[in-house]
Amino acid sequence: MKSHQKNNVQKVVLVISDLHLSAGKMIKGKRNLLEDFHYDNELIDFLNYYSAGDYLEIEVELVINGDFLDFLAVPYVEFYDDEFWSESAALAKLRMIMRAHTGVLDALKRFLSKPNKRIVYIIGNHDAEFVFDSMKEEFLNYFGELRKNIILSNSISTHVPIKGVCIQHGHQYERAHEFDQENAVVETLNGEKYFIPPWGSYYVTNVINKYKQERHFINAVRPIKHFIIHGILFDTFFTFRFMLSNFYYFVMVRFWHFYMTKRSLKQVFEDIFRELELFQDYESLTRQFFEKNPESRVLIVGHTHNPTLRIFNDGTTFINTGTWTRMVNLDLGQWNNGNVLTYAKILVKKLDYEIEDFEKNVEVDLKHWMGINNLPYSEYH
Repeated sequence: MKSHQKNNVQKVVLVISDLHLSAGKMIKGKRNLLEDFHYDNELIDFLNYYSAGDYLEIEVELVINGDFLDFLAVPYVEFYDDEFWSESAALAKLRMIMRAHTGVLDALKRFLSKPNKRIVYIIGNHDAEFVFDSMKEEFLNYFGELRKNIILSNSISTHVPIKGVCIQHGHQYERAHEFDQENAVVETLNGEKYFIPPWGSYYVTNVINKYKQERHFINAVRPIKHFIIHGILFDTFFTFRFMLSNFYYFVMVRFWHFYMTKRSLKQVFEDIFRELELFQDYESLTRQFFEKNPESRVLIVGHTHNPTLRIFNDGTTFINTGTWTRMVNLDLGQWNNGNVLTYAKILVKKLDYEIEDFEKNVEVDLKHWMGINNLPYSEYH
């Protein structure tokens, strides 16, 4: 940042998403294959860097844009089937994650203790159980008095940190993962509360987690069609078992639901195709977003784990902040980004600007965190 051109910047906004902190590498002496986050030290360095030195006094807002914690990847709790979605199970999963990544939580606490620092946490589909008030309280209580510098609310699905910039997790664009954050909890006559997950969350816990125990990379390969083709050729038996499970699950969970609603066959298949719109073209979605929100200049999302920076002819910008988990890209037309730790960085030179002067006062970019380790080696994940 070149020392902010010496006091040229009034505010910095950092956006990270899809880190998927789970229950840790080892559980009860056994390797946990569901843990996808292996960059605790890198994240700690990141938080320390942006709260010290040139960034010590400047206003820095860290936006955690969903899926920071991964409650879907913590099956090692004594709750099964539908009890997995209970408030008690959610709290058990949260405590397990917090115990596994205390270094990261302490780094967040140090970040918040510095002048002019705050965190905005947007709920995603993998940390959706934060809709429970008790979950928010459990997490926020870790930070003591510093919790006043954290915004974590069911009402935030779109965050506007500065004029002209909108931040969304992105799951709301896929019917498999969308849910109503303010109406996603039901309560039994006994006072027990349960989260109502989207069917995509059931799919992750019942299909993906099962096969991830055999092929830990199964949720990290893109594009999916290339993964299937490659698997049929080189891992035939496993791939056919995986495809059969997907087909059986979808028929039992979705097709049967549509059939029982007494819709016409045409309507059933139309709904099915809409349900299967995973990882769809975000360019068309972006154009629709800017048409509906003409005052917006930048849309930042996560969710798909595909880091993207696209500047359109009209000057609007689309950014996907990618992920801090390892990905495998089988598309030869794409750069295989592997372990790239990407994040969006927004520099605001003047806070009270008019939207017509957005380009003069705001710089938006997609960055790659390389760490500050002075050792001649790094940990291999």
